[in-house]
Amino acid sequence: MATVLLLRHGRTTANASGGLAGRQPVELDDTGREQAARAGERLKELPLATVVSSPLIRCRQTLELATPGIEPVLEDGLIECGYGDWEGRPLKELAKDPLWPVVQHHPSAVVFPNGEAMAAMSARAVAAVRSWDARVTEEHGPEAVWLACSHGDVIKAIVADALGLHLDQFQRIVADPASITVIRYTPGRPFVVRVNETGELASLVPPKSDGREKAADSDAAVGGGAGGGV
Repeated sequence: MATVLLLRHGRTTANASGGLAGRQPVELDDTGREQAARAGERLKELPLATVVSSPLIRCRQTLELATPGIEPVLEDGLIECGYGDWEGRPLKELAKDPLWPVVQHHPSAVVFPNGEAMAAMSARAVAAVRSWDARVTEEHGPEAVWLACSHGDVIKAIVADALGLHLDQFQRIVADPASITVIRYTPGRPFVVRVNETGELASLVPPKSDGREKAADSDAAVGGGAGGGV
């Protein structure tokens, strides 16, 4: 199967001011634009088969800087969680809301007022990534590398699923602005290759296949393996 790189958008004006943007049309700030450009420097080493994005402007702006010249396909399944009445409010204010401890410790039970359930967000994001991964693999082959730009909670939910974690554990995962998280799905299990990465990416390109499927492709390396591949 292909390898997916999950890119979080760069820092926004809402991130900088401590607000919860949600699905509001907030844009990258100067720091976010610099972060996106640096992500592009890392990504240019990779032959990206497909670029997919949340439709929100902060993701599209990130890709304009990170993958110039590549028109992303917009995917509603990767859109930010619908925080409903929480959107646009300061996080320090939301931290006093009775729902805040539930978001922190039992997110699978959370339905935001006039918004989306976190479990629904997780389900549609995971379904979108797995569907796109299968499509990229079919069209470009198992050595393909593709990019999806999305949001912090969305990426954390996808990683939790890949790790076999209950959604209630996803707050243990970090996805910083403009970081890249890498997952390789196989018939047997997903492999989480990197999380919250801000370093080099060239070693992520899988070696060329000899054309034969190997049963061991879904096996974990006993003893940890030699690295340098997926």
